[in-house]
Amino acid sequence: MSEERAEPQAQSAAAPSPFPPIADYAFLSNCHTGALVAPDGSIDWLCVPRFDSPSVFGALLDRQAGGFRLGPFGVTVPNTRTYEPGTNTLVTTWNTGGGWVVVRDALTMGPRIGPDRVTPSTRPPSDNGADHMLVRTVQCIDGQVEIELECEPVFDYGRTSVQWTLLDGDNRVADAAAGDLKLRLHSSMHLGIEGGSVRGRHLLTVGEELYCSLSWAEELDSPQTLDEANARMAATTRFWRTWLGHARIPDHRWRYPIMRSALVIKGLTYMPTGATVAALTTSLPETPGGERNWDYRYCWMRDSTFTLEALHWLNLDWEANEFMEFVADLEPNQDGGLQIMYGIDGRRDLTESTRDDLSGYAGARPVRIGNGAYDQRQNDVFGAVLGSILLHTRRSQRLPRRLWPVVESQAECAARVWRDPDQGIWEARGAPQHYVSSKLMGWVALDRAARLAEIRGAPDLTKKWQAIADEIRADILEHGLTKDGVLRQHYGTDSLDASTLLAAILGFLPGSDPRLRKSVLAVADGLDEHGFVLRYRTEETDDGLSGKEGTFLICSFWLVSALTIVGETQRARDLMERLLRASSSLGLYAEEFDVATGRHLGNFPQAFSHLALIEAASRIIYTERLGEFT
Repeated sequence: MSEERAEPQAQSAAAPSPFPPIADYAFLSNCHTGALVAPDGSIDWLCVPRFDSPSVFGALLDRQAGGFRLGPFGVTVPNTRTYEPGTNTLVTTWNTGGGWVVVRDALTMGPRIGPDRVTPSTRPPSDNGADHMLVRTVQCIDGQVEIELECEPVFDYGRTSVQWTLLDGDNRVADAAAGDLKLRLHSSMHLGIEGGSVRGRHLLTVGEELYCSLSWAEELDSPQTLDEANARMAATTRFWRTWLGHARIPDHRWRYPIMRSALVIKGLTYMPTGATVAALTTSLPETPGGERNWDYRYCWMRDSTFTLEALHWLNLDWEANEFMEFVADLEPNQDGGLQIMYGIDGRRDLTESTRDDLSGYAGARPVRIGNGAYDQRQNDVFGAVLGSILLHTRRSQRLPRRLWPVVESQAECAARVWRDPDQGIWEARGAPQHYVSSKLMGWVALDRAARLAEIRGAPDLTKKWQAIADEIRADILEHGLTKDGVLRQHYGTDSLDASTLLAAILGFLPGSDPRLRKSVLAVADGLDEHGFVLRYRTEETDDGLSGKEGTFLICSFWLVSALTIVGETQRARDLMERLLRASSSLGLYAEEFDVATGRHLGNFPQAFSHLALIEAASRIIYTERLGEFT
């Protein structure tokens, strides 16, 4: 007698696990790399010296892949965690039976002294730069608390154990080495080697303070005293606050989330080239325990329009200019088109491999290094690039000479391929389709190119490119609408896709057009999951993968913008408030939100989510301000 095989039960995002919830991590950055700090005070993710380097602490993806804890001995749950106002410096307060301590963590930054030989710059160097070190301080503010330090790096994503060497007779300095990479741990605590880790313990009394630093700087430069460590911290605070002082943050009830999003976007920017990584991490799962795990430590061209829009709206024109210079430097494909993503140094080859020796976050495998979608055909890339160039040109009141060849090549590529099917904005690994969002971005490409040609003083190209834009628009309106007048996912289905909300955001149809209104409300109702938005229904979409995913935060923010555009302002406000309540306790967002458990899913923190937050907030704020004059 044969037995029916039961379908495997979906894993809950809140299932018991030794891994902290994704949203419980704090984000540190020095604009060259970043770190994630778990609630118990452990650095569970750090790649040095760059965002895309192999990890030295990888406990985020395997609990045996290295970590660095500094905190009270025997206590793992802090009282409070917050950022020092206006910075990416983490401040954690701990209470034990004996007293209270405050821990500060930062990837420090300060005035630039000489050229950076650790991560050389291709842009004009700024007055400030990364120290290439992690600095941690602990201050006892009441009673006495025993502090524990345990540093166990494992290089190359948990593959290579290190050899520790104590350097001074006082046992306060130790080097970890394996191959060509070396780290230096310096502390005011006495240190001891235990296998692959260095440990220290000290009873801290009220008014007393200690520090430790981990350096990968040139000649492993490190603070030698507590005063030097605090000076590094103070310089880091000045850097972030001075930078934020240049931003235009509106005096509005959403001031803090906009400010935090700006700090996240800056923190995900690779200062040497101006590129922005999509997220700090690789392989945090979109489906709990599943296979939807990707490496997001690269720069996506489709993010460019949203990046430029957010930076210019915040008055951060220097960062916007640096990003456009990065785009101008990129090497195109043989057909002249740009890839959908590049390395933060501009490299083209992002070949994907898996690390099957790692358990993955909460059992989600495989862990991927590289991204196999880099050579996919995605026809939306041309619109993203040309949209960003037009935004930048309007803001700066000039079209840089070196960008005009990019305009010509991307416009001609878009004109050549817009009729072809592709993998779409979501990088589906199923069969190519005529995705409506790709057609929309094709229209954006030729429409923006025509406007740029007018600015350039090239009337023949203006006429040529505008005619193609009009042809694409007509094709979408003929084939991309259902019989009810709703924008569909692709020409071969009536299924919905949240990416069609871009028709509102990018001005394909005016807010008063009934087809746009129907399309926006169809997404709001048809892709709703407990008040948040799915990018599409996985059961209706051939994306080449198994498993259900969470709601996409960027899609929910897009819906806020689209609802505002079609006049549903209060419904947009309601969704915006719901989204703001869904942020982590530190104001951070991953890629997805699991409505059943309230857990964040996917890579973290996610630049696209924070960019979309700024765009959505700006739409509502603009509408509210306009209403004050009517």
